[in-house]
Amino acid sequence: MRFDIDTYTEIADTLTRNKSRSILTGFGVFWGLFMLLFMLGGGKGFKQLMAKNFEGFASNMTAIYTERTTKPFKGFKENRRWDLNIQDLDRLRMMVPELDVITPTMSQWGETSTYGENKYDNSVIKGVNDDYAAIEAPSIKYGRFINRMDVIQERKVCCIGKNVYNALFPEGGDPCGKYLKAGSVYYQIVGVDTNGGNISINGRASECIYIPFPVAQKLFHRGSDIDLICVTGKPGIKMGSLDSKIRNVIAPVHYVDPEDKPALSMINAEELFNLVDTLFTGLNLLIWLVGLGTILAGAIGVSNIMLVTVKERTTEIGIRRAIGATPRDILSQIIMESVSLTTLAGTLSILFTVFLLNILEKAVATTTFQVSFWTAVAALAVVALLGVLAGLAPAYRAMAIKPVDAMRDE
Repeated sequence: MRFDIDTYTEIADTLTRNKSRSILTGFGVFWGLFMLLFMLGGGKGFKQLMAKNFEGFASNMTAIYTERTTKPFKGFKENRRWDLNIQDLDRLRMMVPELDVITPTMSQWGETSTYGENKYDNSVIKGVNDDYAAIEAPSIKYGRFINRMDVIQERKVCCIGKNVYNALFPEGGDPCGKYLKAGSVYYQIVGVDTNGGNISINGRASECIYIPFPVAQKLFHRGSDIDLICVTGKPGIKMGSLDSKIRNVIAPVHYVDPEDKPALSMINAEELFNLVDTLFTGLNLLIWLVGLGTILAGAIGVSNIMLVTVKERTTEIGIRRAIGATPRDILSQIIMESVSLTTLAGTLSILFTVFLLNILEKAVATTTFQVSFWTAVAALAVVALLGVLAGLAPAYRAMAIKPVDAMRDE
């Protein structure tokens, strides 16, 4: 076979055509890695947003409250209203030693709070004891939370939530020592709680005006009745294991069937936290499966294009073999092309993903969407490894080409 300028021009055109085709195929790797990293970063940010809803809440907390009965019990008919009372706190302390904190709450909703000419119409006046801080930890910006002396001396003081503070004191500053009016009563402000949790336990923290529990009892004219009891377990105790014990202590003394679960309702925060953790564990697994599957599909595309490239470059490979190139040289060339293609696509994908996640972070303040440095490195290493595997089949096919057969190829 005679080689002239046309032959070499044909070889150059083939190289250019296959390079362009390989670059387009590398887009599959680019897109797969982008999907993986973007979903990982997005999942991380979404989990943080979900966690903010539980901000401050004890993970081993159970809230106990009452509803209408659904079963008759000891001569009492179903559909009967009933209430928890102060004596239930002592019963739980004596009969359920596995419990740590046992604290009551009561609330008055929809009160208007005012300071000067400013007002907030959706206030929740919430009576709590000092140990309520172990249930819903306050994030104090100014002053303090309700303390033990406030409760014992029945002081008319309050700690206000974030929304109440922003509405009554739009100019900012420390409001402690000043008096606000909530309903028809004046309270001295002793603290500002900026807890941003969106879970409502008898009122969202941001809308609450916390006052000492004994003060709320007298102002609300509730006697010994209470709205809700919050409890936490001692270290190592699973709150779910105490449900039946708590029911058997409280329900019978109020002539309620302990098996009447709707009548004595319980919200177990431990189960909610476990549910969220399980949800995001499954979500991360799905993200990895989808992302790696897409990357693998891209790598297979690279391998197929490299096979076509080897077929079209038979003459070139034959010339290289004829002038002394070893099979190892041909193997290295094909694998390096494959690895270079996948690594370049992976690097560009990481840069593009980081750029988009950075924009997302600016759009959603106080939330981190970026993937970690080592996650990106691990993903790029996986892409490079897939590049090696994608180049093996084309490389071995190129090694099998004999110089004489290549020279006869038209």
